[in-house]
Amino acid sequence: MSTAHSARARARIEVTAAIKEAARRQLAADGAAKLSLRAVARELGMVSSALYRYFPSRDDLLTALIIDAYDSLGDAAEAAHRTLPDDAGPLRRWTAVCGAVRDWALANPHEYALIYGTPVPGYAAPDTTVPAAARVPLLLIGVVRDAHRDTGVSGPPLPAELRTEAERMTADVAPDLPPAVATALVAAWAELYGLVGFELFGQFNRVVEDREPFFRYAVERLGRAVGLA
Repeated sequence: MSTAHSARARARIEVTAAIKEAARRQLAADGAAKLSLRAVARELGMVSSALYRYFPSRDDLLTALIIDAYDSLGDAAEAAHRTLPDDAGPLRRWTAVCGAVRDWALANPHEYALIYGTPVPGYAAPDTTVPAAARVPLLLIGVVRDAHRDTGVSGPPLPAELRTEAERMTADVAPDLPPAVATALVAAWAELYGLVGFELFGQFNRVVEDREPFFRYAVERLGRAVGLA
């Protein structure tokens, strides 16, 4: 690679990073629905036509920010999981991952709101966001899968009217787990983000004051609901 080409590549990386940082500041100030390429360009002292060479549309910029947020969350959860000793039990592994999700959300509230808050009007996330979005769910599935392989796990009995949907979800999400467990996993995944969202967006005000032990208690209950001991 020529020196000139390397310099251009570095410059593009730096400008792309600057655009994303300016966009994140705009998210924090005005929310995702008001994200504007023109406003980002104005903050950076760029003409709009120059910014469009990096992100052709607002949706392209939103997608990049969403992927970055999911990857940052995935990095935090995977790092928390890696730091555990080899003999850590499945419930401890589960709570460590869930705790990392909460810690990341509290440290990055606007990015959390971008990926788990109110949908942005007129924006539909493309399939390119799926691998990053799947990192935390796949990590939790892996914890349950390992426990099932070692000692077996069982979820609460499925009502008859849910059996067909449970089998469909299981085939899509975790075909090597019993349908009752896979269904409990999907419910626990949704409830985890509900717990974090309630804390982050103020629904626990005047209800739950000592929130860290409450969160730990709640996610341990979720872990036991999917069969972890």
